[in-house]
Amino acid sequence: MNMTTNTKPAPTTHIIDATDRTLGRVASEAAHALLGKRSVRFSKNQAIPVTVTVNNASKLHLPKIRTAGKVYTRYTGYPGGFYEMTMEEMIIKKGIAEVVKKTVDGMIPRNKLRKPRMKNLIVNA
Repeated sequence: MNMTTNTKPAPTTHIIDATDRTLGRVASEAAHALLGKRSVRFSKNQAIPVTVTVNNASKLHLPKIRTAGKVYTRYTGYPGGFYEMTMEEMIIKKGIAEVVKKTVDGMIPRNKLRKPRMKNLIVNA
């Protein structure tokens, strides 16, 4: 008799140290791990239980030209509802963790698995 069991994969943890590394390289490594591509049980249609922790986000290597030049935009959908914020302003108002989260969020595919994957990202400043 063929006995198969449906067991969920055990949650795994990836720790990324951001000290003296650029934002894009840390974010792409985190996005790669969140997608589950480092797991043996990778499948495109499931959010694999992977927790990614980014430590020392405040020690990221961010050149002055990058923080002054990068602009985050959002639109409310109403006339006059277009808002812009530079990376410098976002770091001051919301912290470096929000910048890292937005960068990783931009690297995750836009589908129904995006929210459950992003819930598994932890950023420690």
